[in-house]
Amino acid sequence: MRAVRKPDVKIVVGASDIFDKGWVPTDMEFLNLLKEGDWKNYFKPDMISTILAEHVWEHLTPEQGELAAKHCFKYLKHGGHLRIAIPDGNHPKPEYIEHVRVGGTGPGAYDHKVLYTYKTLTAMLQRVGFEVKLLEYFDENGRFHETPWKTEDGFIHRSKYHDKRNAGGELNYTSLIADAVKP
Repeated sequence: MRAVRKPDVKIVVGASDIFDKGWVPTDMEFLNLLKEGDWKNYFKPDMISTILAEHVWEHLTPEQGELAAKHCFKYLKHGGHLRIAIPDGNHPKPEYIEHVRVGGTGPGAYDHKVLYTYKTLTAMLQRVGFEVKLLEYFDENGRFHETPWKTEDGFIHRSKYHDKRNAGGELNYTSLIADAVKP
């Protein structure tokens, strides 16, 4: 990865070679979300229009998640957003929770450090300074909420409409999805 110099910078953190055209993929060996120096190597403050993070934050401790959000906030343009998708701690299906919980049985869950709910994620992002718009999530009563969102603002594979496990309309696998906007 080299320094980015285009006017509309959109990056995918934790990309693992999964990204859409027009997006700059990054992985931890080049852009460690926790290291200010890595951010400075490639970006200037207020430079990035969109940051996409699908199933990244659950691999950070709550303190690391807040630090990573602070770095995102610093390098986002005003009006830019961090689209974050993570396992939903309020998902009503016990098998989903077992799959994604800290130390769960799903792929990668051995490294999960936290299981957020819409309340805990929103609180963390607001502490950093973001305005939060929830896009998909379950509440404490197991009720699913959604706000229409555009895939061109950050495609989330593990979502209501894009995950094959939800074929037939049953919500077997969704994510807690939010846009954190820098005012």
